[in-house]
Amino acid sequence: MDPLILTLITPVIIVVFYYLIKVSNSIWWKPKRLEKQLKQQGIKGTSYHFLTGDMKEWMKQVEDAWAKPSNLNHEIAARVDPFTHSIVHKYGKVSMCWGGPTPRLIIKDAEMMKQVLSNKQGHFEKPYIPPILLVLTNGLTTLEGENWAKHRKIINPAFHIERLKNMVPAMAATCGEFVEKWKSLIGAEGTCEVDIWTEFQSLTADVISRTAFGSNYEEGRHVFELQKELVKLAIDAMQTLYIPCYSYLPTKKNRRMKELGKLITSMLTDVIRRKECALKAGEAKADDLLGLLLQSNQQINEAENHAVQKYSGLTIEEVIEESKQFYLAGQETTASLLNWAVIVLAMHPDWQEKARKEVIQVCGRNLVDFEATTCLKIVNMILLEVLRLYPPVIAQYQHTYKDTKVGEIIIPAGVDVTLPTLLIHHDPEVWGDNVDEFNPERFSEGASKASKDQLAFFPFGFGPRTCVGQNFALIEAKVALSTILQNFSFQLSPSYSHAPHTVMMLQPQHGAHIILHPHKIH
Repeated sequence: MDPLILTLITPVIIVVFYYLIKVSNSIWWKPKRLEKQLKQQGIKGTSYHFLTGDMKEWMKQVEDAWAKPSNLNHEIAARVDPFTHSIVHKYGKVSMCWGGPTPRLIIKDAEMMKQVLSNKQGHFEKPYIPPILLVLTNGLTTLEGENWAKHRKIINPAFHIERLKNMVPAMAATCGEFVEKWKSLIGAEGTCEVDIWTEFQSLTADVISRTAFGSNYEEGRHVFELQKELVKLAIDAMQTLYIPCYSYLPTKKNRRMKELGKLITSMLTDVIRRKECALKAGEAKADDLLGLLLQSNQQINEAENHAVQKYSGLTIEEVIEESKQFYLAGQETTASLLNWAVIVLAMHPDWQEKARKEVIQVCGRNLVDFEATTCLKIVNMILLEVLRLYPPVIAQYQHTYKDTKVGEIIIPAGVDVTLPTLLIHHDPEVWGDNVDEFNPERFSEGASKASKDQLAFFPFGFGPRTCVGQNFALIEAKVALSTILQNFSFQLSPSYSHAPHTVMMLQPQHGAHIILHPHKIH
């Protein structure tokens, strides 16, 4: 071979060889090494299948489980998360499976879960999120390190109890309009049937628009519609992540995701700019989430104008991402909680009546105020029990970027960790033999005494990354549920199909149809 040609192609051969070794390591040698490290410690689970891992089996089990509704009871874990349920049942509370070429350690042990979520060693982070999925939001829940700490510090004050107290009148007014709409649907026969899942999505969207962004639901309606479509496309994309470079291909779905991301950003930008102008003109207060975020941005600008070198505030782009985050998570979480609360109370009319009597005793026919929410003990117990049986987020996910010890196990770097909230909320060893029964009395002395392990109840997470909006969600749910109980009694429709499943949040697969009856105070 000509020496010149050899000189030219040698670097190319070296580069190709380097990348072949790198790819081979990531899709074969590294997974096998991690598998050996975990199984040598006595951890049982599935073996690695080249590239796809357990994805095919996971999808098959989900398809089979979701193909038919479940019985009308609260034993939902095997239907909602069949693959994780089967792995834990077969291999134990600490077991392993595969998400593509990445090993996934499932930890269904409260003390070990606490250690992971506390992250005192700082060796855990969120699992890798493909860039195309960040179009949903790149806000607080996806951030890490100092950037996360900065956002959390700025957002926390929006959810202090005094600020939430000031939001309750807007929540109550929105719920009042909501029940008036339901009343208008009741015809001469004195009943009507509604799908509460879609209704509660509208209600919680309205509440967020008014309390967090100062706009009405009509302005936010389009944002929520676009986000629902975007979430569906994102779920589809997650099922094809292990096709190399799939997320970068100009497919119809990928193009639509990018288009939706731009539309949502544009619409939120308009809302933010109007709020910004109103704040500067003194026509609005910085007492809601958006106001606080913009206040931090204004302080950035002031710092820049005074040549201050460093200020830890949010840019407008970050304000937009946090707005998308709150629109997405805040609306779906509370909608899920309200949906299952009403379904469960329709299944248990005795508790429905107990809750109604309490609400009427505390509130009469008046709008629910903040003080009332602190007195509604039965309603609070019911909501906590619903969160146990039907947690909106069924699992939490972490990833090790350094070797770390949890319990007696050394988890090597490069392992995904699944903390199955739903499964531990349905664990008879923790909650007793009546674990799958609806029993709000178990929360009569608070969440910490409801089970044999006070760490076993964490529907909003645990540790430093506990959901920042949990108090907002619970107060909103109390106001909404109480307002409904004041005005209606309800039962399951004959057309109702009990089929909980998860699409980002736990929701009814075929809707949630109930029959409403107007309730009159005697």
